[in-house]
Amino acid sequence: MIDHLWALPMLAIVFALGASIGSFANVVIYRLPAGRSLLHPPSRCPHCGHTLGKGENIPVLGWLRLKGRCAHCHAPISPRYPIVEAVTGLLFLGVFLRYQVSLTTFGYWLFLTGLLILALIDWDTMILPNPLTRLGVISGLLYHCLQGWQGDSAIGGLMQGIFGAVLGIWLVDAVRFLGSLAWGKETMGAGDGKLLAAIGAWLGPGLMVISGFLGAFLGAVIGTGAIALGLLRRSQPMPFGPFLALGGAIAAIWGETLLKLYLEIFFPAGVL
Repeated sequence: MIDHLWALPMLAIVFALGASIGSFANVVIYRLPAGRSLLHPPSRCPHCGHTLGKGENIPVLGWLRLKGRCAHCHAPISPRYPIVEAVTGLLFLGVFLRYQVSLTTFGYWLFLTGLLILALIDWDTMILPNPLTRLGVISGLLYHCLQGWQGDSAIGGLMQGIFGAVLGIWLVDAVRFLGSLAWGKETMGAGDGKLLAAIGAWLGPGLMVISGFLGAFLGAVIGTGAIALGLLRRSQPMPFGPFLALGGAIAAIWGETLLKLYLEIFFPAGVL
C-alpha cells in the first residue's frame, strides 16, 4: 500500500496525468474522424481559431478559469472537453488504487483511454475507426506477452490474448447473424466485433465475455429507457460501442470480483 504521507500527492499526480492524457484524447476524438492531423495546429478555439495559451490549455482548470468561454471571441466552449479530461483522470485513479504501481496499471491506463476515445467517436459518428480497433488488438496482444513474460511464459500470455480476440469477434459475428435472421437486418456493426476483439486481446476470454454481457445489458436497459422516454425511436440506430467500452472498463477494474461473485452464487462450494 502507498505510505499515507505520500498518498494525497501521489493521487493528485495520477489524476493530473490522466487529465492531461484526457486532453489529448479530446484531440483524437475530434480530429481523427475528420481526417485532420493530431499534432498540428495546436489546440485552439473551434469558433474563432484562437490558439489556446498555456494557462487556457490546463486540463479541467483551464476551462473553469475561462468560465467555459473563449478568451478571444467569448463563444461558449463545450463542457465535454473538461468532462473527458476529468473522467480520464478518475479512470487513472481507479486503476491505480486497484493495481498500484504495476504493469497492469500502465497497461490499463492505455486500454481505458483507448476505450474512451472509441466510445465517444462511435457516439458522435456511429463509426469505430479500423486503425484504432486494430491498434487495440495489437497493443493488447503485446500487453499479454509482457504479462506472460513476467510470469511463466510470454507465448502462453500471447495465446490467451489471441483466444480472447478471436472469441470476441466470433461472438459478435454470431449475434449479427442471428439478428439478421430474426429481424431481417443488421443488429450490430462490423466495428463492434473488432472492438470486442480488442477487449478480448487485452482482458483475455473470461473477462471479455463479462465485458460483452455487461455491454449488452447496459445497452438494452438504456436503449429501452430512451425509447420509453421518447428520446429514441424504435427504428433509430443506436451506437453499441459506448456500451461495450463501458463493459470493458468495468471488467478491467472489477471483472475478477464479479466473476468470483457469479461463481459463488451459481456454483457454491460442494455443488460441483
